Amino acid sequence: MSVYVRALASALARAGVECDVFVRRESAGTADVIEVEPGFRVVHLDAGPARPLTKHELYDLVDPMVEATIAIAERDGAYDLFHANYWLSGAVGHRLKHALDKPLVATFHTLARVKADAGIDDDPELRSHVEHEIVACADLMLASTPAERNQLAQLYRADVGRIEIVPPGVDHELFHPVAPSARVAERTELGLDSGPVLLFAGRIQPLKGADLAVRALGELDRADATLLIVGGPSGPDGATELEKLHALVDELGLGHQVRFVPPQDHAALARYYRAADVALVPSHSESFGLVALEAAACGTPVVAAAVGGLCSLVDDGVTGYLVDSRDPVDYAAPIAMLLADPRAAGAMGARAEAASRRYGWSMTAARLRRLYSDLLATEPVSCR
Repeated sequence: MSVYVRALASALARAGVECDVFVRRESAGTADVIEVEPGFRVVHLDAGPARPLTKHELYDLVDPMVEATIAIAERDGAYDLFHANYWLSGAVGHRLKHALDKPLVATFHTLARVKADAGIDDDPELRSHVEHEIVACADLMLASTPAERNQLAQLYRADVGRIEIVPPGVDHELFHPVAPSARVAERTELGLDSGPVLLFAGRIQPLKGADLAVRALGELDRADATLLIVGGPSGPDGATELEKLHALVDELGLGHQVRFVPPQDHAALARYYRAADVALVPSHSESFGLVALEAAACGTPVVAAAVGGLCSLVDDGVTGYLVDSRDPVDYAAPIAMLLADPRAAGAMGARAEAASRRYGWSMTAARLRRLYSDLLATEPVSCR
């Protein structure tokens, strides 16, 4: 989500839409305002202690976030609208909408009821109720795919007339294929030998299913294969999930084949995508799946769960493979096919890269600029 907000705000600023991104101050030494680039600022709000907090603690700071934002709006000038990302920001945005009489745009990224249906229930009990309130009052909701729009309509009774499908983008200047010789050089720099490389990139939390990537490696029966797990623990269960992953690797005897890599910046992450022969996205649910898109943009075939936005992003058998199962054997099968036929895998990667060209942040920003303008000319929605 942070990648989404950062990239979208930058693209909007370049499209002529000035953006202030409000975040809670997590460090006492942080500047009040950071200008990222012309038209795009990050504004730090004082709400609660200046240290990282869990999402279970953050809801209690909604009111202070609202008060701090209103103070800045009154001091620096009026904003035309608020665009909230995630349910906690949606709770803040909902109150700002009424306090300042401004339109509210909401992007949820994940939904409590969708996660619960996938067997992941790690949110505060009130999250679903808050999401229902936001859905009822938001002037515009953004869905990344038709599947997410349907989830909002079916699970939250959202008015489909107020939902627009606006997919995220990918930075093609950063995420792109390289010549075979450059790829070999990058693999060498990353300490990888000539054996097959599988990649899992993402937060270490139950929702993302890194354990399934490990089990798929075990079922692959390729002693020369390496699985890179790039990312760090996230959420209340992140640290526990990381411990479980290490224990699973030891249990399966895969310690010499699994490498844990800490979170990487985008430039470094692109090198890992290119180094991999196959990218694994075994999430329990995904509203879109930026990891799958970034891998595709680098020309790397994806084996992904057939859930949510991944079903729209991955063309099964053409740009990657979708797996409608949580059985590691079912993941190992397409991985084995790709590793056994490098020429076919290369052709699939090329098709994936070509398909990724449909997604660009400049296109997302241009669409949003029009939607924002339309919103300012319409009557605001009242809470039902």
